[in-house]
Amino acid sequence: MNELRKLIEAFIFAAESPLSLDRLCALLERSRAELRPMIEQLLSDYPPSRRGFYLAEVAGGYQFRTDPECAPWLRKLNRERPFRFSQAALETLAIIAYRQPITRAEVEYLRGVDSGGVMKTLLDKGLLRILGKKDVPGRPLMYGTSRHFLELFGLRSLEDLPTLKEFSALDPELAEAVPLDPQGEG
Repeated sequence: MNELRKLIEAFIFAAESPLSLDRLCALLERSRAELRPMIEQLLSDYPPSRRGFYLAEVAGGYQFRTDPECAPWLRKLNRERPFRFSQAALETLAIIAYRQPITRAEVEYLRGVDSGGVMKTLLDKGLLRILGKKDVPGRPLMYGTSRHFLELFGLRSLEDLPTLKEFSALDPELAEAVPLDPQGEG
């Protein structure tokens, strides 16, 4: 049992992206019923803020992540400048995340400006993916967020995105600017 736990930790540590429970089962040739309790134990053994790293459930899998409080120090290790989101990139990414699948024309309609360049950059960074073509004349491409988007923002799935109600609780001015509907679903 201790050997199996050691292998699970090693696989999660060495993987370039989050490892799903199904992938771990395939790698270790074990059942979900056998591995799930071990993963749950590891999640409690590696909680956030107790060490310099923790085990997180993100993008449908498990990944060791560094404590965000260590970020200023870790930047010294990697001299590469982190990707900084422009206001346009954040707006576009938010629209796509909440409205996917969505076409470029629909994004541009909501933003009120051309978004082609921003969307290309987000595609190049692996934050967006092409989901197919819309069944309308011209067959425009439909876009959605990628697993890398979930990873970057520490989300297990799109259901973890905050609702408009949660946003307005953080900023009362937002609630006045965009009133909630009577059911409170934004």
